[in-house]
Amino acid sequence: MNPQAKLIFTISLLMGTTITISSNHWVMAWAGLEINTLAILPLISKSHHPRAIEAATKYFLTQAAASTLVLFSSMTNAWYTGQWDITQLTHPTSCLVLTTAIAMKLGLVPFHFWFPEVLQGSSLTTGLLLSTIMKLPPIALLYMTSNTLNPTLLTSMAILSAALGGWMGLNQTQIRKILAFSSISHLGWMTIIIVYNPKLTLLNFYLYALMTTAVFLTLNSINALKLSTLMTTWTKTPALSAMLFLTLLSLAGLPPLTGFLPKWLIIQELTKQNMALAAVALSILSLLGLFFYLRLAYCATITLPPHTTNHMKLWHTSKPTSSSISILTTVSATLLPISPLISTMI
Repeated sequence: MNPQAKLIFTISLLMGTTITISSNHWVMAWAGLEINTLAILPLISKSHHPRAIEAATKYFLTQAAASTLVLFSSMTNAWYTGQWDITQLTHPTSCLVLTTAIAMKLGLVPFHFWFPEVLQGSSLTTGLLLSTIMKLPPIALLYMTSNTLNPTLLTSMAILSAALGGWMGLNQTQIRKILAFSSISHLGWMTIIIVYNPKLTLLNFYLYALMTTAVFLTLNSINALKLSTLMTTWTKTPALSAMLFLTLLSLAGLPPLTGFLPKWLIIQELTKQNMALAAVALSILSLLGLFFYLRLAYCATITLPPHTTNHMKLWHTSKPTSSSISILTTVSATLLPISPLISTMI
């Protein structure tokens, strides 16, 4: 892709995100979401591969439907209450329609079907954008309307997302699909707590984005797209593979790594809200995710290919690891000791 075109699309992406998260009026928020969608489409389809074109088409149709529902929800609310302010969404039908629209935007169950397919059809860098920055505007809208949304509906969707995200990731061999189901599972954790402690949702999102960025950039650096190629990369960059191991375990939420912090705080908050059953369900369902993270980590660092098919062994590279990857992987593994400081900030 032409560098100038890529720059324009990236600036549009940042501008759309900024417009949505800083707006008070529903039409401005909707305009930001539309700019975001239109900016990411060329980045998804830039390889001109049929799979990429299919992914861009699926993404466009889903996001267009979700944006229509956002506009419909805000217009219904304005019709009944006369309010276009995002924080004044009070009509029950509008709240229900908005929850559906945000779930479609994010890829929450039962509107998750598009996300793994789109991620599989995109490159790793575009997949990183779809998993992190494209999730920020819908989560910002959820944050601003959290006090009027239906907690029972959000809790149901969250537990289903954690269950399906873990369950469907078990049998995958494509790394991008595994990371897509991982994202769906993490969104379940974010959604369940949004009504009770919205700041905790943002903290969870920031840490998730940090760890996912580290994983995507590492995979992009070692050029691994499926488990069979991941098995032979340890000879190329042993140190980076070791840090990938820790980052994946952090994403799984194992102590004493960074990813344990949001899970710990969310379970604590759910218990305070007399939702011990939901906390237990989420904790058990996170074991499904732990299985496929361990599988990825095992393939990345510990094992050799388990069959006799010839693999091209990669020479140990002398190229230094990017400093951004080094910083991200280190932070992804070591933030837990300063959790008291982080918890005082939320």
